[in-house]
Amino acid sequence: MSMNRREFLKIAGVSTIAGLGGTAVFSHLGKNSLEAVQTSPNTDALTGKQWGMVIDMDKLKSEETIKKVTEACHRIHNVPDFGNPKDEVKWIWTETFEHSFPGQEHKYMSEDMMHKPFLLLCNHCTDPACVRVCPTKATFKRKDGIVMQDMHRCIGCRFCMAACPFGARSFNYRDPRGKDANGNPFIKEENKEYPTRMIGVVEKCTFCVERIEKGLKPACVEESNGALVFGDIDDPASEIRRILNSQYTIRRKPELGTGPNIYYIIGGNDYAVVPEIR
Repeated sequence: MSMNRREFLKIAGVSTIAGLGGTAVFSHLGKNSLEAVQTSPNTDALTGKQWGMVIDMDKLKSEETIKKVTEACHRIHNVPDFGNPKDEVKWIWTETFEHSFPGQEHKYMSEDMMHKPFLLLCNHCTDPACVRVCPTKATFKRKDGIVMQDMHRCIGCRFCMAACPFGARSFNYRDPRGKDANGNPFIKEENKEYPTRMIGVVEKCTFCVERIEKGLKPACVEESNGALVFGDIDDPASEIRRILNSQYTIRRKPELGTGPNIYYIIGGNDYAVVPEIR
């Protein structure tokens, strides 16, 4: 059977998918032809047009809750702990108001608001700058709005880190699979269901896409006790839209035009109404 170069590459691609354990459904190899490879969809998967999140800081009052949320994310994604800020890899972290929302602070803000730890993660922007600058398409945007990071395709150029205005990406300067000077592994308890990384690649939050495909919400949402709400912003009937329609929210650096899809309720919704003076 003769075949041209294009057909050979198609067959090679199918073989690669099969070798990686993908759930490919193969069609027949006809004479000089190969039908497109299809994948079996998971009927339990959550679906949406634009995933987003609301973080209610009124409900994130305890450091214990914030710690649980952070640890849940890092634990299931095998995020290494190098033990120092210089080499830190983070998918979700905290910052003060001034560093979270630069330019929106003022001298009359309460001390509590100025020093409150705000939970931060990738904003999964509508127009992500990181996607535009990646030379290998290692970072890309899915149809449902999730900005992904393919760590196998990443060449470690860090263009995406320079382009991201939110500091939402981390670089593995050290081998995440390694150990410290005392022989302790950087990944304390490895989750065998999620891949570990190698040195020299960038990583970040992916909205727990592997959980979404199983019909589950992101791990941080499940651990937040209602403080984090995840949903389809484009769905008028969704809970997240109801919150955005009824509560005042802010976003990080919206003036840059990337369209962040993480919204914050920063507080003040329980203030008493001052009676009108007559």
